[in-house]
Amino acid sequence: MWSSQDKARDTVRRQGRGLSMSQVAEKVVEAVVRVREARQQAAAPGGWGEVGGDPAELARVWEARLVEWRRVAALLESDGHATYEPGQDPQGTLWAGEREQRRREALTRQEGRLAQQRDEQDELRTELWLAADVSRRLRSVAARAGVTPEQVLAQLAAHARATEDGTMTVEPFLPR
Repeated sequence: MWSSQDKARDTVRRQGRGLSMSQVAEKVVEAVVRVREARQQAAAPGGWGEVGGDPAELARVWEARLVEWRRVAALLESDGHATYEPGQDPQGTLWAGEREQRRREALTRQEGRLAQQRDEQDELRTELWLAADVSRRLRSVAARAGVTPEQVLAQLAAHARATEDGTMTVEPFLPR
């Protein structure tokens, strides 16, 4: 769901809070080294890492972090801030807001899918065999109402109520 850039921006935003210019410069150097190592591992035969991750993906993540650490270093230098504070980073704040919006939208979609799955689990699909005389009456009622027999049964079930003594009642209704 998240691109390498999204992950890098979020990581740098969290890890960079309160870091000085020299500490950010150390992060840039570390990212340069990690990018080189990840690229070498990706190029090596059987390049899957010891941890089991994809070295090419790891290289993309570190490249994105390197770009972001460099951006933060340039921001500190241009604005003259002593330390990095995410709230003072307009571009980072914008990206964080966009990421949060995408996260909320994804959660809303997921909640909708879960609600739909719950509804589907509660649905009842059944095959029903009725005696010939009952079946004829049902078809006759359905024909007079202009609906299918299945619709009559569904509406009948929707209007059925259980009484305190366990008997079932159905108030008069017009099938639609």
